[in-house]
Amino acid sequence: MIPAPLVACNGAAIPDFGLGTWRLRDDVAAGMTEASLRLGVRHIDTARLYENEVAVGRGIRASGVPREQIFVTSKIPPGALKADAVRREAEASLRELDIGYLDLLLVHWPNASIPLKETLGAFAALKRRGLIRHIGVSNFTTKLIEEAVAACPEPIVTNQVEYHPYLDQSKVLAACRRHGMSLTAYSPLARGRIAEDATIRAIARAHNRTPAQVGLRWLVQQPDVIAIPRSSREGRLAENFGIHDFALAPEEMTRIASLAHPRGRDTDPAGWAPVWD
Repeated sequence: MIPAPLVACNGAAIPDFGLGTWRLRDDVAAGMTEASLRLGVRHIDTARLYENEVAVGRGIRASGVPREQIFVTSKIPPGALKADAVRREAEASLRELDIGYLDLLLVHWPNASIPLKETLGAFAALKRRGLIRHIGVSNFTTKLIEEAVAACPEPIVTNQVEYHPYLDQSKVLAACRRHGMSLTAYSPLARGRIAEDATIRAIARAHNRTPAQVGLRWLVQQPDVIAIPRSSREGRLAENFGIHDFALAPEEMTRIASLAHPRGRDTDPAGWAPVWD
């Protein structure tokens, strides 16, 4: 497999393809983490809310890939964004993963009741202690990006949001680029909807690829965009990762982008979600 190119963002260098581990638990989480690393994936995404960090850490160690070659992301839940809670959760994450440090720690969802200055100040303190290398956010709107950049004593390297052909994230992507940040796309295959899309299937046939490969290629071919699809099957993982040896034509990129529509969002949890752009 061709290695994933690195996306440079405010001092970080993040592989543009990673394994998402949401809903992967226990031996499945460990096995898929190990398999992805053996395949050549070098970016693993987890979170405190996923309750799988012990298994993910086990998979990392079982892979035999040196720690310094792997970019590992975790996230602090929205109910734990006060300074003391941030520290406790980050330390717990590192104990469970047992990997020494996190390459990236994200605010998983914004919490309007806790000042961003307090939360991101606590993240910066973790970075100064060497427990994390980079700071990021997730599910932040353009307004929240501006507030976070102003509040954080350290550079913010990414905003992880839902992004796929059915959801226009051009405003958020523009805000990220304005501040030297990347955009990390979760649910990049729209929970499987891409597989049945006529436009994407036609483009896939033209390239002798699968619809999933075309959807993921559309994402990573955009500057500053990273994709982290989840998979619980090794064969599908290999398919997903095989996206760096072909390119979509500009006209094909435009056709895929035109699939976006106002009801394209899949993830909108009540109580956590902000007012989206």
